[in-house]
Amino acid sequence: MISNKNKIILLEDDETLGYLLTEYLKMNDFEIFWTKNGADFLKLLDQNNFDLAILDVMLPDIDGFTMAQKINTIYPDLSFLFLTARALKIDVLKGFALGAVDYLKKPIDEEVLVVRIKALLSRLPGKPQINKINDIYKLGAYHFNTLNQELSYKNENMSLTNRENQLLLYLVTHENTICTHKEILTHLWGKNDYFNKKSLNVFITRLRNYFKNDLSIKIENVHNRGFIFKIDK
Repeated sequence: MISNKNKIILLEDDETLGYLLTEYLKMNDFEIFWTKNGADFLKLLDQNNFDLAILDVMLPDIDGFTMAQKINTIYPDLSFLFLTARALKIDVLKGFALGAVDYLKKPIDEEVLVVRIKALLSRLPGKPQINKINDIYKLGAYHFNTLNQELSYKNENMSLTNRENQLLLYLVTHENTICTHKEILTHLWGKNDYFNKKSLNVFITRLRNYFKNDLSIKIENVHNRGFIFKIDK
């Protein structure tokens, strides 16, 4: 079943606060994913589409400001706010300069946090219309469910990562059209550089492998330009 709840990811290493916030946000009808370190946080971002991220600044493996920079580079469409004990004016200004939609100081009343989150979500851009419930693409012998991040062949269901899902959706909605490296990298990674281009080639290889059961489906390489998604009729 597809959930219509707003999906939030929380990066907070404090066990007590993390637990309390998670339970309170669940009580207020949010779908909440709580992570305690940067590695798990990035892994979840790659596997899910979130409406909002809540970041602490002081973390054991990476500071929240650095994580915000990673979000801006890898997931530019994800809105985030800071919830932290770092209350100096210079920290607040840095948080907003990185693109935060809010900067909240600990300790914060849970009811106030919920009100602030709801107000923020109401002002954020709506999700693309392509993600409507039941919007499933039939690709040759496959079915591509963008909401479930799932590719199906006969009775076999393959779960896609967030990045695979985004890339395939971009290619499918530009069928029979050259999608240049620059366009894809800017749209999905937020940055067109050598390292992201190498990552793109890895994801293209994965997608080609997923479609190995239907030879009519092709992701063609256009030398030094990009890729074309085609389905031979």
